[in-house]
Amino acid sequence: MSSYDYDLVVIGSGPAGQKAAIQAAKLDKRVAVVERKAVVGGVCINTGTIPSKTLREAVIYLSGYRHHNIYGKSYKVKDRITAEDLMFRIEHVVRHEIDVIRDQLLRNGIDVLNAEASFIEPHTLRLNFVDGSAEREIAAANTVIATGTKATQHEHIPFDGKNVLTSDDILELDEIPRTLTVVGAGVIGLEYASMFAALDVRVTLVDKRERLLPFIDEEIIDTLIYHLRQNRVTLHLGEEVTGIECLDDPHQSVRINLKSGKKIRSEKALYSIGRTGATDSLKLENAGLDTVKHQLLDVNENYQTSVAHIYAVGDVIGFPSLASTSMEQGRLASCHAFGVETKSIPELFPYGIYSVPEISTVGRNEEELTSDGVPYEIGKAQYQEIARGQIIGDNFGTLKLLFHLETKQLLGVHIIGEGASELVHIGQAVMAFGGTVDYFVNTVFNYPTLAECYKTAALDGLNRLAM
Repeated sequence: MSSYDYDLVVIGSGPAGQKAAIQAAKLDKRVAVVERKAVVGGVCINTGTIPSKTLREAVIYLSGYRHHNIYGKSYKVKDRITAEDLMFRIEHVVRHEIDVIRDQLLRNGIDVLNAEASFIEPHTLRLNFVDGSAEREIAAANTVIATGTKATQHEHIPFDGKNVLTSDDILELDEIPRTLTVVGAGVIGLEYASMFAALDVRVTLVDKRERLLPFIDEEIIDTLIYHLRQNRVTLHLGEEVTGIECLDDPHQSVRINLKSGKKIRSEKALYSIGRTGATDSLKLENAGLDTVKHQLLDVNENYQTSVAHIYAVGDVIGFPSLASTSMEQGRLASCHAFGVETKSIPELFPYGIYSVPEISTVGRNEEELTSDGVPYEIGKAQYQEIARGQIIGDNFGTLKLLFHLETKQLLGVHIIGEGASELVHIGQAVMAFGGTVDYFVNTVFNYPTLAECYKTAALDGLNRLAM
């Protein structure tokens, strides 16, 4: 036994922290997870990924969204959808996920400590327990910081949790507004804007950038924008918000002022201009650490901070800030801490944007290939030409393949439409093994399935080569 209380202490129990802790426990290490909230799961389970994606599923089901192309726009599972209808499903899923995560941690022999952690020195942490128990100091051979982020709040914005909201507040709505302005068209802003639009809320989306989600293929984003406009979303791109006012008007309670002089009125405003690292209570200076922009932590390729035995993973290190990538970062950090060789393919991490319709991509997009001077060809399949697309009523879906002009090696997969985040993994697997589009031509897919899009897109691309 070493002089340390634990071989690894993980601060934060979100996806990154969970996987870091479980990986270390599988290596027979003494592990503790410190979580300052009364429940495990972090932002992902309690206010972020799981609640928002559950909300999306409730919206799609209750609004009849998936069946509008077959039964008409007026079709709904329930005529008057309330906030309670949406929250019911969220509460059920969140309770279940919290129980699953806590069970996973405990059955792997991990100590779960409900406390707020702060550094005393690089190897020592002070724990302030949430139940009021006496403070305790613990010594850790290695530490993983996985504290995640919180919604960024600017001082000049009058957040009240009722009319002017952050993404953390949106799940506390007591009623569905008739009109909503979303400030910030990042991943979170786009997801919520499209969800509320599917509920027939009149949504206005404001962003100071001319181009949305630059890491996503431009054609895919253009398709999403078209779909948003079809759902009556008004987009103000290249516009900057100078202020938000709460008005004494029960029907139009918020006014958003733009730098251009425009004024937008709506019942509620969702201010979603980014996330800030949840690091302010860690007393990082006692460990010899400092934060970078937005109170995030800087790490090397092994997720080590400038102090070698202290790692940082997940949203607290910034982009891509996805639960899936955070889990992998946590696993890799633990393996590195204990000298276990690993193999990962970060360039093939998939991105999932749970807008309505959803988007998922893996590999490089057209802009990147063009910038790098890579000769490529495109193959596309529309859901509407696939039998399964007709069955499920998705007339907007598109699967796009990018492959090398000479070797035909698959370079990128970009999908918008139903099941995109599931469908993308077929292309991801082929890319991981260096496969070509010929694989899709020679493979038999179940019929009728959306997976057939791969064969159709591959044939489309190869036909272009023959022109």
